[in-house]
Amino acid sequence: MGNKLPVSVCLVASNEGRRIGRALDGVKDWAGEIVVLLNHDVQDDTETVAQNCGARTFREPWKGFIGQKNSVLDKCTQPWVLNLDADEVVSDALRREIHTLLQSGSPAHDAYEFPRCTRYCGRWIRHGDWYPDRVQRLWRRGQARWTGLEPHARLEVQGTLGRLKSDLLHYTNDSIAHHLSKIAPYHADFIQQQISRGRPVNGFELVVRPAWRFFRAYILRCGFLDGWQGYYIARFNSFSTLTKYAMTLEARARQKVSQP
Repeated sequence: MGNKLPVSVCLVASNEGRRIGRALDGVKDWAGEIVVLLNHDVQDDTETVAQNCGARTFREPWKGFIGQKNSVLDKCTQPWVLNLDADEVVSDALRREIHTLLQSGSPAHDAYEFPRCTRYCGRWIRHGDWYPDRVQRLWRRGQARWTGLEPHARLEVQGTLGRLKSDLLHYTNDSIAHHLSKIAPYHADFIQQQISRGRPVNGFELVVRPAWRFFRAYILRCGFLDGWQGYYIARFNSFSTLTKYAMTLEARARQKVSQP
């Protein structure tokens, strides 16, 4: 393995040929292994790009975010695992921290979290609800599995959790239009869960929660320091919160109409 670290970098990807190369370029020179799990119906050049970066690639039917993430995890062989998304890049500072940690011989913890910094409309967002956005992405293989409720996968760690200081870089939505297009699909699983539980939407969730989301992000968490992008993100998160509960009410109303 030469000078490479004992870590498997793993990704789950669909049609990500345009973005995945940047993610893999950031790890291919030092990761002991790269494993990419593709949806079976991928149609672009994602697989070719991944293989050109030295990745082992697999194709499987979609099993949900949690199922796919655990499936690619099962294919990793190195002592440590680093999970990335196709729109994320390991910064030079984070790479150095990981190198120092894994070369120490005996890391103090079984898993590590680190901040994720998002690039949005030409600006790195360093305040509000989007930062530091700490994510648990590095762990000792065998000490963690993905759990949670779709589409929100959560890493459940068996052992202790440490913290690194450097940023994982997140190149998220290409435009506001792209960001807006994700609202309805993103909320679909949430709405289904609310309906199946029979849990009513109350006034707090419909009126107070969206207002609180904006106030917390823009004022308490200093989103105003991120320029117009910070203002828009706070407003968007507030609108998204309102939308998911309003869509739940809409779905319940349709359900009642369809009942005999």
